[in-house]
Amino acid sequence: MLKDKIKFLIILISFFIIPKNSFSIEPNIFVQSTVNRASQILSDDISKSEKIEKLKQVANDTVDIKGIGFYTLGKYRKELSDIQKEKYNELFKTYFLKSFSSRLAEYTNPKIDVQSQEKLSENYTIVSSILVATETRPEVKIQWRIYTKNPDKPMIRDLIIEGLSLARTQKEEFGSIIQSNDGNIDSLFSSLKKFIDN
Repeated sequence: MLKDKIKFLIILISFFIIPKNSFSIEPNIFVQSTVNRASQILSDDISKSEKIEKLKQVANDTVDIKGIGFYTLGKYRKELSDIQKEKYNELFKTYFLKSFSSRLAEYTNPKIDVQSQEKLSENYTIVSSILVATETRPEVKIQWRIYTKNPDKPMIRDLIIEGLSLARTQKEEFGSIIQSNDGNIDSLFSSLKKFIDN
């Protein structure tokens, strides 16, 4: 038991101290380290706004925001000009960071335990975990789709919560906005900007 605790401590310290991209990290260790970072922030005695800014940094370090953004565009990605792609990347990143950090900041101290990983290909690994139940919240199964093309820098591409893909849900939402506005991509830009400005 003590040996396991020491081993985990070494892994955790390594994640914070060793410079990024200096070694290959297993996807399951990457996920556990990431949720530990977020959990520490949420349990810190700091203001909500400070938590949000720190959570944004965690997301910047660990999530492939650009990759998720292009995925959520679906078929409409091919229709964008280079200028529109640049504008979309900027809007989506700001939208994603605000949405992610503000929602997560509502939690006091979520405990997530990583249980297993399954390598799908050279580029993707699924890491399975659970959000531990509390008196007010049931256990929740969470799968992390990790992009591992660069083994030195794994990145989160999707969260699958109780079988529901957040990236796919976002893709359907964005597609619905564009379709309901006669395929006008600017309608999505306006919707993202409205969320950001509120």
